[in-house]
Amino acid sequence: MIKTIKLEEAVGTRLAHDITEIRPGEFKGPAFVKGHLVCEADLCRLQRLGKQRLYILDLEEDEIHENDAAALLAHALAGEGISWDNNPREGKIKLWAARDGLLQVDASALAAFNMVDEVMCATRHNHTLVQQGELVAATRAIPLVMKRAAIEEVAALARRHGAVLAVRPLRRAWAGLVITGSEVYHGLIQDRFAPILTEKLASLGSEIAALDLAPDDAATISRIIKSHLGRGCDLMLITGGMSVDPDDVTRQAIVRAGATEIHYGAAVLPGAMGLVAYLGDVPLLGIPACALHHRITVLDLVLPRLLAGERLGKKELAALGHGGLCQDCPQCSYPHCPFGKVI
Repeated sequence: MIKTIKLEEAVGTRLAHDITEIRPGEFKGPAFVKGHLVCEADLCRLQRLGKQRLYILDLEEDEIHENDAAALLAHALAGEGISWDNNPREGKIKLWAARDGLLQVDASALAAFNMVDEVMCATRHNHTLVQQGELVAATRAIPLVMKRAAIEEVAALARRHGAVLAVRPLRRAWAGLVITGSEVYHGLIQDRFAPILTEKLASLGSEIAALDLAPDDAATISRIIKSHLGRGCDLMLITGGMSVDPDDVTRQAIVRAGATEIHYGAAVLPGAMGLVAYLGDVPLLGIPACALHHRITVLDLVLPRLLAGERLGKKELAALGHGGLCQDCPQCSYPHCPFGKVI
């Protein structure tokens, strides 16, 4: 039950909720926190905050305060790699990355959660790389008081299909890198792929374990792929030869190497000619030549997901189309831009 009292009658009572103060462009936060004992000196400030009355709560057994409701919601939303403190502010609880990794958001479960009246959760984008301690989501019950059964029901909804939020660690991959192209193999031009890919892998905690150059010959490329697998590589990167020229034989080589699942083409620009395949459980990425020119391509969208343990197929590559158009900005700001931000 909620009872209102006049401000001048509030001296000696305790606040039922945080009272927010907003100073545009300067401050937004609790001026007084739940449980604060109101004294005479507080009255003028409360009046300046627009308060002429205050609440007194006398909760029934079937009712729950916004702070306690927020804790139930946070507990239900948080999966592996997510942390939160039961220290609500203005009825809201923030959720943080408990480790470095890839944020995974079950967008369908999140939408179902937010369809329930009087609760909400806002998150960062799915498949965002995060570091330990970064804010990834926040949740709250919107009214000051709700029915406990309703909160427990929506919490059960959030847990029904597993965690809505999780941070998956990236495994340390030992990558085999095959640089294709007769012009590179014969020394007519200098390879520029190896340093680019070495740096990208290192930034994700992985490294190149084997590197070979190959001419535009499917049998040779296939033999090198098998050799790298035999040396213990658990991720394969094959550059070039992904276009439509007669000399582009990389896809044929991947088939000859024994790939049983091949997905050629991604709904991403740059990177439409990218390829994802599997040799048993080992992921293989075909990297188109555009990765030499563009700092960010389809590779940067799929590689962290593979390292986080996802198995990508046609459906996942097709879904990249929503948000998969790079704007070729003169000053690249990725990942702080819309590129790759899928629903």
